[in-house]
Amino acid sequence: MTLRVGVVGGGQLARMMIAPAVELGVEIRVLAEDDGMAAALAATSVGDYRDAQTVLVFAREVDVITFDHEHVPQDVLAALIDEGVAVHPGPAPLRFAQDKLSMRARLDELGMPQPDWAAVTGPEQLQAFLDAHGGRAVVKTPRGGYDGKGVRVVGAAAEAEDWFAALAEDARGGALLVEELVDFSRELAQQVARRPSGEIAVFPVVETVQRGGVCAEVLAPAPRAGERLTEVAAQIGVGIADGLGVTGMLAVELFETTDERLLVNELAMRPHNSGHWTQDGAVTSQFEQHLRAVLDLPLGETSPTADWTVMVNILGGPSEGGLADRFAAAMAEYPDAKIHTYGKAPRPGRKVGHVNVAGDDLDDVAYRARAAASVFLD
Repeated sequence: MTLRVGVVGGGQLARMMIAPAVELGVEIRVLAEDDGMAAALAATSVGDYRDAQTVLVFAREVDVITFDHEHVPQDVLAALIDEGVAVHPGPAPLRFAQDKLSMRARLDELGMPQPDWAAVTGPEQLQAFLDAHGGRAVVKTPRGGYDGKGVRVVGAAAEAEDWFAALAEDARGGALLVEELVDFSRELAQQVARRPSGEIAVFPVVETVQRGGVCAEVLAPAPRAGERLTEVAAQIGVGIADGLGVTGMLAVELFETTDERLLVNELAMRPHNSGHWTQDGAVTSQFEQHLRAVLDLPLGETSPTADWTVMVNILGGPSEGGLADRFAAAMAEYPDAKIHTYGKAPRPGRKVGHVNVAGDDLDDVAYRARAAASVFLD
């Protein structure tokens, strides 16, 4: 019998699940927000993921529901569970990906290392936190932020006045999240996969390079990652996956501090930009692994297939013409580069694709990945 996976959300992550689903003999269906989204190839329905009835009708045609993003409301998730739909990850763990304040509180309960933080409802509380943490801190909106959105580094409470005003106008009230400004040497990401039956597979920890709040590159495995760092990163990833009951892929974004600690920054309960390298650099890609996990199938091997793989995002694209116009030049000059595009129109700062290059010399691999990606830019 053919297994059917329904993906809510029609973005590039759903798009990249299509090929491994076909190879696994899994039928994939997508509930896209509109007709022109990245995963249009597999979009069998178009509708609002915030409408419970729309999602329920879509879910009746599949064996399991999973997600391209974490924004499906809790009441919609609850409606799916009430109808007996298999949902992975489920509402309980997704709550911690949807709300950063809930995430911080739960990670404290699990004993996970993280920055000092507080929930603040007004300027006075924020100023008190600033005064206690050297006069600068990171303020975040608890919901909806990604790729640097909903995040500010502030040196005075007045710099978040508009966010506090928005809270005051919201009938639900709420608070902002403030965190210490971590003195970190680099950012890392640990990915793990977990099945509903409890099996866990751990990918190598990687280094991520951010530019303008957006992931620009991933180096896999993380350079200079000794045995102790690798072990601690894996323990954090497994501990969070088990502690929150995550099913599917989990990405844990980490700060490596200047005094060699690891602190949890963010969580993503889905395939993640930090794992795109696995498409061409690991025995099992994160997209195949996510499908295996949500279907409760045995998980795949996570070992790298080369000494190094570097992923470089194509950010923005060319100002004239489309990405397809640049493929031949990129392929001719960099035949070892694996090019992945998302079916998105170029736009400044937008993630429209990525390039993977694998090999045995990190400097050469990084150079070739960057150069191949630059062919798609002006």
